[in-house]
Amino acid sequence: MLKTISPILTPELLTILAEMGHGDDLVLVDRNFPAESTAAETTTGQCVQLAGVGTTEAARAILSLLPLDSYVDAPVRLMEVVGDPKAYPDVHREMQEVVDAAEGKSITIERVERFAFYDAAKTAYAVVRTTEARPHGCFIFKKGVIFD
Repeated sequence: MLKTISPILTPELLTILAEMGHGDDLVLVDRNFPAESTAAETTTGQCVQLAGVGTTEAARAILSLLPLDSYVDAPVRLMEVVGDPKAYPDVHREMQEVVDAAEGKSITIERVERFAFYDAAKTAYAVVRTTEARPHGCFIFKKGVIFD
């Protein structure tokens, strides 16, 4: 256990966050996402399991350490609702609040069609699977830089 670091962040996830560079993507998904097969195609080939944790709780912990990319219009992407791409379920609304709070400003989140999201996830650095029960609790975070 370390001070000021959320116990949600496992040693393997901390390593991945530290290894990632500017522009690398981290996929954070719910329990229904094909995380293992998708992760096998990522840079690390790793799927980190966060048992007993929802996506917004995991995002809060991750974004306490991971800066979002300020050089792109939408440093966060979400999987849109199948059949209703304009739907705004609670998990999406809550994630908007989490990313805005983490960055201290309004952050643009891009909606991505389900199969396009799968394709984007395969090119990411790694995948983190939560036990989020709500559907469409799937997001991609693009790592930024820290300006001192």
